[in-house]
Amino acid sequence: MEHTPCTVSDVMTQTVVAVGQEARFKEIVETMEQWKVSALPVLAGEGRVIGVVSEADLLLKEEFRESVPDRMEQLRRSDQVRKAGALTAGELMTQPALTVHAGDTVAQAARTMAYKSVKRLPVVDAEGKLQGIVSRSDLLKVFLRRDEDLAAEVRAEVVDRLFADSAETLSVRVTDGVVALSGRIRNMSLVPVAARLVRAVEGVVDVTFGLEGPEHEPTGTSVADRILERP
Repeated sequence: MEHTPCTVSDVMTQTVVAVGQEARFKEIVETMEQWKVSALPVLAGEGRVIGVVSEADLLLKEEFRESVPDRMEQLRRSDQVRKAGALTAGELMTQPALTVHAGDTVAQAARTMAYKSVKRLPVVDAEGKLQGIVSRSDLLKVFLRRDEDLAAEVRAEVVDRLFADSAETLSVRVTDGVVALSGRIRNMSLVPVAARLVRAVEGVVDVTFGLEGPEHEPTGTSVADRILERP
């Protein structure tokens, strides 16, 4: 398929607030409050991202305010205890920074966020310089595509190519991002392939089938669900 996947550059925020590694604790808190963000990239040199400081890093100071952990607790949580006494972004930050590139696909960024349990990622160039930031809400923008646009892409990139010999008989309908394919095809073994290709279209929520094979046996949604291995 020739369709180019949506990339981080398509959805990222280019105006990014960041701090230097010498930024003081209170300055960091004030910056987060002013810009309504929960994490800040930490920069060194000419805009190179060297770490990220988050609300979780800052809250350690409050957690250990009234008690000092015993020796065993200090050993187990040494990094957290150290951050509780930190005063600057360089001391507080998590490093190295977890980042993505503008050319990475939205799917790649989503996997990184999911696997690492983070809410946003700095976007950097080949030299590690800050270009923008991408958040979970940014990645969800692909699901705001119009149903009409999704239908047109599914027909052009999947139906017309995969079912070229019967494309004119197939119906493509999209409702709230859910694609419904119906009609008659010659090769029912292509249904699982079609399912994977349709789900790969940016913005598609799901796909259902009401297809008939050469013997006019309807697949129905329940049959399609049995033969499709969902990713």
